[in-house]
Amino acid sequence: MHISEGVLSAPVLATGAVLTVVGLYLGFKNIKNEDFPKLAVLSSTFFVASLIHIPIGPSSAHLILNGLTGILLGWSAFPAIFLGLLLQALLFQFGGLTTLGVNTFNMAMPAVISFYLFRSFLKKKNLAFLGGFLSGAVSVLLGAIFVSIALYTTQKSFLKVAEILIAVHIPIALIEGFITGIVVIYLKKLKPEVLP
Repeated sequence: MHISEGVLSAPVLATGAVLTVVGLYLGFKNIKNEDFPKLAVLSSTFFVASLIHIPIGPSSAHLILNGLTGILLGWSAFPAIFLGLLLQALLFQFGGLTTLGVNTFNMAMPAVISFYLFRSFLKKKNLAFLGGFLSGAVSVLLGAIFVSIALYTTQKSFLKVAEILIAVHIPIALIEGFITGIVVIYLKKLKPEVLP
């Protein structure tokens, strides 16, 4: 779901950068000392999961696990995802430095939205899997929609690519929803204190 360098217009890049700076501020503001190990693990999980990708025009399709990151970190998903994207851009030229703000926002904001929508599900034993599933699936679909909006607002001719990008992410959303639901159930049994 990374957008490559040289694709987006300057206003879209600037908007993404500003929104990401706000997200990073709120994310760092909410981090407690005991959250740093969790943030590091989720950042590295995101880094590895999204390295295996299929190019689709100026973007790509891959696992993201932003729903898992969001449901466990809330606003702190911004620093976790930003760090993963920064390392991918510097080490593998995946995404890029100019698109870092837009790419971070496109993946972190859906994670935060899922945190607020589905965290209450985790308190109930019989709804924990559903909360995890919805968090994983909705985060991926929202991310694909945000990427599509960024492409479309840059140039209307990207509409077909945006439609394909959303369609390709539907099965990925289902897979991520299932993975996130399983992880939430596992954490609820073994380490419930890491859940919000």
